[in-house]
Amino acid sequence: MIICCGEALIDMIRTQTPDLGEAFVPLPGGSPYNTAIAIGKMGVPVKFLGSLSTDFFGEMLIKQLRANRVGEDLIVRSDKNSPLAFVKQLKGKEPQYAFFTESCAGLSLSEADLPKALPENTKCLLFGSISMTMEPIASAIEALILREGSRKSADQMDGAPVISFDPNIRPFMIKDRDAYVNRVERSMAASTIAKISSRDFEYLYPELEPEKALQKVLTMGPRLAICTLGSKGAMALLRKNDGNITRVSVPAVKVSVVDTVGAGDAFHGALLSWLEMKKKMSRSAIISLGESELHEAILFANKAASIVCSRRGAQAPSWKEVEGLNPQAVKTVKKK
Repeated sequence: MIICCGEALIDMIRTQTPDLGEAFVPLPGGSPYNTAIAIGKMGVPVKFLGSLSTDFFGEMLIKQLRANRVGEDLIVRSDKNSPLAFVKQLKGKEPQYAFFTESCAGLSLSEADLPKALPENTKCLLFGSISMTMEPIASAIEALILREGSRKSADQMDGAPVISFDPNIRPFMIKDRDAYVNRVERSMAASTIAKISSRDFEYLYPELEPEKALQKVLTMGPRLAICTLGSKGAMALLRKNDGNITRVSVPAVKVSVVDTVGAGDAFHGALLSWLEMKKKMSRSAIISLGESELHEAILFANKAASIVCSRRGAQAPSWKEVEGLNPQAVKTVKKK
């Protein structure tokens, strides 16, 4: 069981209509929410933990979760309005966002709303995105991650769930950069996996190249650090118990790009789904991944992200669709 924690909102996607010209179409969204949907489409057991409105947008969000087999028993319902994110996609550029989130349901989760205990079969907690920039949800999720990450068995390895973090940074949502970076680094220290985009690194550590930034992240605590590089694919560093680092770099799978909305969420969901389906979803199993296994996992996630880029909006693929995408003999780029 994977639990995705954080915000759910409505993406207002820009489009052109014959009668009205420019218009915005409401679609379910939010990074942790999208990732939960992506995992559900893979056929992997998943639940969403967050706060959803009882308004008609909230009902749209719930309907999408149910349609994709995402468990809803950890969701708190609120009579506050659903948050809105207006998205404008420009050709060849990153999406532009305008968020309307003040006093909204999707970011109102508090520590009092957290379950006293997670389901016994919880193997992974996923968190991140704009829920780290708004209160009370930022403090609530941080408290949950620190609580669950501290549960360890005698071998200090598999007593706690795998914790997977994606900051998915939106700079215009951040009021205090230093405080935010401190929270990100506390989150990294509590995580097993850190999945970070090159654009995130440009905000966090602008003086470092992606690989140097990944190395910095590994020193904070995660065992697996991944940088997504857009059209250049992804790079991963895995720190073993003996201190040695396994490195793989996997090119992107070429597709005809429609837009990139939700690609990072699909990558994250596919990666965790691969670990779960391959029975590698534990701290000890992740640390023990061989180079070929790590390459296979990153390639699978790359393929999922590429499929999303070939579609409009955050439409994650199924396991079958990912396996059916021919990567055209993509090879690992090794660096000793």
